[in-house]
Parts: sequence; C-alpha cells; structure tokens
Amino acid sequence: MPPNRQLEKSFFLLVSLFGLAVPGPAQAQELAGDRPRVFFDCRGPRCDSSYYRTEISWVTWVRDQRDAQLHVIMTSQQTGAGGREFQLDFMGRESFEDYEAQSRFQSLPTDTEREELDGVALTLGLGMAQFANQSGFRNVVQLNDISGGGTGPTVPEGILTQEEVDDPWKLWVFRVNADGEYDGESARETWNMRSSFRASRVTPTWKQSYNGNYSRRHQEIEFPDRAPFIDERYDWGVSWRVVYSLAERVSTGFSGNVGRNTRNNQSRWGQFNPAIEYSFFPYEEATRRSFTAFYEIGPVYREYIEETIYGKAEELQGEQSLSLQFSQRQPWGYARVSLRGSAYLHDKSVNNTSLSGDLSFRITRGLELEVGADYSRVRDQMYLAGGGMSQEERLLRLQREATDYEASLDFGLSYQFGSIFNNVVNNRF
Repeated sequence: MPPNRQLEKSFFLLVSLFGLAVPGPAQAQELAGDRPRVFFDCRGPRCDSSYYRTEISWVTWVRDQRDAQLHVIMTSQQTGAGGREFQLDFMGRESFEDYEAQSRFQSLPTDTEREELDGVALTLGLGMAQFANQSGFRNVVQLNDISGGGTGPTVPEGILTQEEVDDPWKLWVFRVNADGEYDGESARETWNMRSSFRASRVTPTWKQSYNGNYSRRHQEIEFPDRAPFIDERYDWGVSWRVVYSLAERVSTGFSGNVGRNTRNNQSRWGQFNPAIEYSFFPYEEATRRSFTAFYEIGPVYREYIEETIYGKAEELQGEQSLSLQFSQRQPWGYARVSLRGSAYLHDKSVNNTSLSGDLSFRITRGLELEVGADYSRVRDQMYLAGGGMSQEERLLRLQREATDYEASLDFGLSYQFGSIFNNVVNNRF
C-alpha cells in the first residue's frame, strides 16, 4: 500500500476512534461494561469472518441474528474500474430497532487481498464503534490501527467464555447437511446421495469438533458390443479432533477416524493419533501470519475389501507424521508453504513426503503473479488391491493406482491498467 494512503487510513482511524470512544452523559445507559452482540451477515467476496473477529475483538460475535443487538449485512459489486464496492448496512435489534446506518468502502482494482480485508475491517469497525457510542455501550470501543503501527489501548483478548453469557447450548454448535444429484443420458446415468453432520465447541482452553459423513454412488455405462459397466458403492466416516491450549504457543490433543473408503480398498479402517503443535508466532496473529509445527503418532487399523499386493486381508500398524506450515497475508499479497512427512513405524522406507504452496504476489502496480504447486513422493500405498483394476475403473479413477509421485502446477499473470476513478456502479442488465 502506498505510504500516503496508509498514513491517511491510520490518521482517520485514530481520530475517529478517539472521537467515538467517549459517549456523552445522556448515553450512559445501564449497559455499561457490556459488549454489543453483533451478527455478521455476508455472502460473497471477502466474507472472512475469522479475520474480522481477530481484528475487532471488543464485540460479542453471535451465530444467529435473533441473538444480536446489531445486524450487519455486507454486500459487494464490481465497479467500472474493476475494483469492488462494499456496502455495509448496520441495523439495530431488540431495544435498538430504531438504529440504522450505512457505510461504503471502495477498493482499487490493484489492491491485494490483504488491502481489501483491511479496508473492510476498518469500515466495519468504525460502523460498529458508531453504534456502540450512540447506544450507550461504554468503555468497549478499543480498536488499534489495523496496519499494526498504532499505539492505542490494548485490545481485549476477545474470546467469549461460557461464563460471560447465559447459553443453554453451552457454546455447542451443530450442523446437518444432506444433498443428492442425478445425471443421465441415453447410454449412461449417475446418481449420488450425500449427508454429513458436524458438532463443535470452542472455548479459550478447549477446541472440539466431531464430524460424520455418508455417501452412496451409482454409475452405469452402456456399450453397444458388450455388457454394461455398473459400479455401485458407499462410503462413510466419523472423525474427531480435541485440542487443549497447553501454553501460549503450545497446543496438545488427539484426533481419530473410523470409516469405510472403497477407493482406498478399505472396508473398515480406524486411526487414533495423539498430537502436539507449536506456533512460532502468537496464535492471535494467525489471520495475518502463521508458522506452525505439528506432530502426531498413533495406530492405524485397516480391513481390506480385496487382499492387498502384499497379501494382507487386514493389518494394524503404527504411523507418525510431522507437518510444517507457513502462511502470510501482507499488502504485497499472500503466500502459503506446507511441508509434510509421514512414515510407518515398522518400516521407515514406507513413507510419504509432500510439499505444496500458493503465492499471489503483486510485482508492480496492476501486475500480479499467481502460482500454486503440489508435489508428493509416494512410498506408502500398502492398501492397493492385489487383483488389479479394470480399464473402466482406471479411466474413471474409481480405485487408487500405484504411483511413485503426484504433482500439479498452476500459474498465471494478470495485468490491469487504465482509469482507477471509474467507481460508478451500474446494475442494468
């Protein structure tokens, strides 16, 4: 971001907040010491709720608009210059139903993702600060300069605990999904059915998530000179992860899985892994930069649909893995690098090493480079079926195939030039 634009943002933010942080005497309601409950309603680009929750930690974010005192709706549309105009509508609820306000932020077509997120976070924070000031929430408006260079008051930790609210669900959140699809032609048809379940609970000390899924697939292809090919299969799985905040930068816990995976030749399989993670940066900075080391170890049981290439119908082995992951979101763009290595305990030569990364880099004004790459050295396919596979199974990739490596690469350049002042939005056609 150009220095003059950054200084302008910082100055405007500090002046606005010092003006908003001290309500007048007439506004000092009985809500003193409370925090406004906010529901963020967004569908589309830059709906990164984790980022805004990290940057604006002095409000209570809620998952249902019926629990909110302020409902924020964010929408966006493309401008004539290729940027985006974000519109934020602030609507009061409960005893604040008469409150209405609107803010807009227009990004430049040459802005990076980080610059857009910072602009939206600034607009969102100022809008909520104005609501807090006018509605009598005292001593809660404490926003720092989101560029990281501010010297304002310390932002509260911003994590909601069960003791702070009267929550009959005890901070548990549940989600159930079910969907299906059908695709048919005169010589072929395919149908799929899927369902899933998720339960999660997050507190300052514990983080728990439990997931379940079931899928069923039928595929039939007719041939003029031989019998039709019919493939029908089902898969299911249950997984869980429990994490405990052991220290400021250390977390420990365990994860596990049980299920069925026909593509991997597994009629039943299960895994239980104690794990530990170390963060080189504070966890509070995860939306901006993150560098973690993650290690897990545990037993893996597999019962196979077909006998494997090693003559196994079932087996129990120990497996370990170490992952290093780095990501950073800055005004120049975004970068992520992940390195993972795993090996079986009974034979270290049975292993897998993978390296992946993504980069979005602004070379100069309007010119951006985007690169994504993945590479895996595969030496751990102990589950491969010994009977081989049919030509149809290979072409349709219904079964795993023996390989020494897997690789992918995508890249591109984009350059945008011309006027940056055509900010008119025209919704016709």
